[in-house]
Amino acid sequence: MTPDGIREELARGLLGIGYAELTPVQRSVVDLMAAETPTGHGPALIDDRTGWERLADDVARVGGSWSFLGAFALAMAAWVGTNLLLARWAFDPYPFIFLNLMLSTLAAVQAPVILMSQNRQAARDRQAAEHDYRVNLRAELEIMRLHDRLQLSEAQLQRIEAALAVLGPSEGPRPDAAAGS
Repeated sequence: MTPDGIREELARGLLGIGYAELTPVQRSVVDLMAAETPTGHGPALIDDRTGWERLADDVARVGGSWSFLGAFALAMAAWVGTNLLLARWAFDPYPFIFLNLMLSTLAAVQAPVILMSQNRQAARDRQAAEHDYRVNLRAELEIMRLHDRLQLSEAQLQRIEAALAVLGPSEGPRPDAAAGS
């Protein structure tokens, strides 16, 4: 049978529709089944990020941690405390205009970097979900195919048993009688 015939048979037998009518994901699963090749590894195992993307992910990981919040709170308290205690020689006297500039700059830079990291993670999650769907669909279809084969084997076994029953008891020695001698 040709590879196209195998694909068509699998599609009709397992999904009830022709190969041409399948979605691209279903086609890829049927192709893998017809070729009897493994599904492959998931996208999570491949790190194809650029240096800038890795940096954005690191900034998002650090910026979204409790240790960053604690260190940031300590730095803020030290900045304000130092400028209040040394009011006469303060480098940023009350109302802390330079501190406000630094905080605004930090927020203006950190927010887009975190959003870039989240968008990239969402794309990777979509790829992983699609891969999981392919693996699960293939497993389900393989189980259906095995179930069909098992039913065929059971039907053949029943036909063989029926044919043996028609022939009557066997003429040869019984296995349990030979063991007792």
